[in-house]
Amino acid sequence: MENTRIRLQDLLLITLGCALYALGLVSINIASHLAEGGITGITLILRYWFQINPAYSSLVLNIPLIFIGYKYLGRHALILTIYGTVMLSVFLWIWQRLPVQLNLHHDLFIAGVMAGLCGGFGSGLIYRSGGTTGGSDVIAKIIERNRGVSMGRTMLIFDTVALLLSLSYLDIRHMMYTLLASFIFSQVVDFTQQGAYAAKGVLIISENYQAISSDLMEQLERGVSFLNGTGGFQNQPKQIIYCVVAPNEIAAVKRIIDYRDQQAFVSIINVHEAIGEGFTYKRKGRSFF
Repeated sequence: MENTRIRLQDLLLITLGCALYALGLVSINIASHLAEGGITGITLILRYWFQINPAYSSLVLNIPLIFIGYKYLGRHALILTIYGTVMLSVFLWIWQRLPVQLNLHHDLFIAGVMAGLCGGFGSGLIYRSGGTTGGSDVIAKIIERNRGVSMGRTMLIFDTVALLLSLSYLDIRHMMYTLLASFIFSQVVDFTQQGAYAAKGVLIISENYQAISSDLMEQLERGVSFLNGTGGFQNQPKQIIYCVVAPNEIAAVKRIIDYRDQQAFVSIINVHEAIGEGFTYKRKGRSFF
């Protein structure tokens, strides 16, 4: 059974992430005439040609996509995605009425760097909490499940289409600085999610390994493997779960483990290395390293 418990910490991080992302979009991208990828880029095109406020168009475009992707997201991710989508529109509305004057439009290089930093850090906080702001994330997940095309490839296509359409109101100079912002955005998102690698390997030692492995397969639709191990102190056999997930699914993995066994021992590694680089995460007597 899926654990749909929503943590206050996740909601706060998603709120902060949406505030930062919206601030960058309003005070840097729009103010400096820089485009954006995905659904957000479409909202900027609608703003230029039809004077539609992105706070409204973002909500209108995203809500139908979220409900279309309901069965692919799961209830927990759906709740966080709806929350993130609404909060993004709220902060877009707020920052347009309480503008923060950064005065970067005279230096497009600085504007591009700041747009990437602000948007990437905000989005990284949202993804790290297990949420999204809808849009191309939802579409990419649907295509991945039905057609086997990776989410990264699909999102790249959507971003490319949005940027090409943005040439209808931007010149090449502004587009090049938009590409700079997009590159920095992707790097900062990876860094914020604790690692710039395409996948993470998770090793889990728990007495409730069967329940945890079932949740991983059902909720994340990720395959798992069982490794035979032996405890060093009591010399007792142990079943070790091994699962490979995307960086933005680490939060969901932690939530699943918390729900089943708060004393589980978990190691998160970079799958492309023979010996992965780890990090420590301590909570309720458990260690992630």
